[in-house]
Amino acid sequence: MEFDCDVLVVGAGCGGVAAALAAAGQGLDVVLTEPTGWLGGQLTAQAVPPDEHPWVEHMGVTASYRRMRSLVRARYRADPRLRDGPRRDTALNPGSGWVSKLCAEPTVIHIVLAEMLASLDLTLLFHHRPISVDVQGDRIQAVRFDLDVVVRAKQVIDATEEGDLLPLAGCEHVLGAESSADTGEPHAVDGPARPFDQQAITWCAALEYDPRGEHVIERPKSYEFWRGYQAPFWPGPQLGWTTEEPETGRPLRRPLFGADDEQDLWRFRRIRHGAHYDPPLPDVTLVNWPHIDYWLEPITGVAEDLRRERLDQARELTLSFVYWMQTEAGYPGLRLSEKTLGTDDGLAAAPYIREARRIKAEFTVLEQHIGVEVRPGAAEAEQFADSVGIGSYRIDLHPSTGGQGYVDIPSYPFQIPLGALIPVRVDNLIAGGKCLGVTHITNGCYRLHPVEWNVGEAAGLLAAHAVARGVPPRAIRARTDLLGEFQDHLQALGIELEWPAQIRTQRR
Repeated sequence: MEFDCDVLVVGAGCGGVAAALAAAGQGLDVVLTEPTGWLGGQLTAQAVPPDEHPWVEHMGVTASYRRMRSLVRARYRADPRLRDGPRRDTALNPGSGWVSKLCAEPTVIHIVLAEMLASLDLTLLFHHRPISVDVQGDRIQAVRFDLDVVVRAKQVIDATEEGDLLPLAGCEHVLGAESSADTGEPHAVDGPARPFDQQAITWCAALEYDPRGEHVIERPKSYEFWRGYQAPFWPGPQLGWTTEEPETGRPLRRPLFGADDEQDLWRFRRIRHGAHYDPPLPDVTLVNWPHIDYWLEPITGVAEDLRRERLDQARELTLSFVYWMQTEAGYPGLRLSEKTLGTDDGLAAAPYIREARRIKAEFTVLEQHIGVEVRPGAAEAEQFADSVGIGSYRIDLHPSTGGQGYVDIPSYPFQIPLGALIPVRVDNLIAGGKCLGVTHITNGCYRLHPVEWNVGEAAGLLAAHAVARGVPPRAIRARTDLLGEFQDHLQALGIELEWPAQIRTQRR
């Protein structure tokens, strides 16, 4: 089967959905592909409640992202079982989790995203994975997918979770950790670059708790390994309550269940607050905790058999921690919540992947542009004349496959430069997600849900603008008149390009 279109979006995660909505909303013929059966990536298949900044309810995200959040709340309010109090709450948080103002069930978010896409005329292909790219000169001519599907497009957006198109298209890119000698970043690694030094992945799980029940799972086959494992940089055994405080490196122990004023694990990423319903439903919490970060080996850029083996190990780690909690930690009433994550086993449909291959871009965001510690004398992040959006989060890197512990340092609210979406050479490929021009370090704050969405939305609109003007995306950045026209268009569609002055100096 063959398709010809204006814009091909590969990957339907946060960035891919936003890119498809944006490009199709401009009247373009769009094909959106996804290797799983899910829309939303981090939000859904990976089952991660959105990591957002403190101002999310009022500013700092795009209008379409805010609309998505409103539609999720509206879907919960339409449930007749919801109590009047939560229904009337304008800032309804379905799970009352303390990590996010919108901790919701992935299946609900997937439905909302599907409805948003259904309002537009586009082609959506689930269970399609790119396997090769036809390139002539500096242009992508077509992308071939498994199931014998070929898509030809004027503009191609890589919104995959790991930058899958970059090696297939021969697009210059970076993988893993850059050297401080190359980037000048204080927190980059010493010595040569380390392509296989990548952030830990996490295979999330959903849990319910029945205090009088016995729901112990079958003993995982690698339980003894994980029970005896402790990383050299970690303050306790992998299967244990003690983790590390990311900001300080000090040992940290949170209770599973705590008092109302405690930041306990159960309410950390709770995605269903059972007391919101009449009659009450079981609570469901999302286990995306440091205890199940898998950092033994990288999964990106390795042979497929090794990748499958390591993904299995990540799943085994999660199951081993659940089994440990049920048995040795004394909580046999913990139960994997089947169906909540759209799966039969209570585990997420896909692993949470924090880091992708990254394009060598016309402009690369460095720690020096946004990090508080490395901008002496400055009271805000670097301001970019080609801004296509904004975001805010700490530079937050989880332990890595290279044996590095946390890097968790403050940053200023930042902008997303257009140059970071444009490869140095390939003319019709645009970064639409975590594969934009950042480093291993700055990925730590550009990887979060609303920023990835903003990147994807800007990519979709950039592709549409390039098609409409008959120029490559890089020309829109290079020409002052086209850049100004494009930025005006972004703002008209509800994309903020700069933070208010009183917010820019805030340290996260």
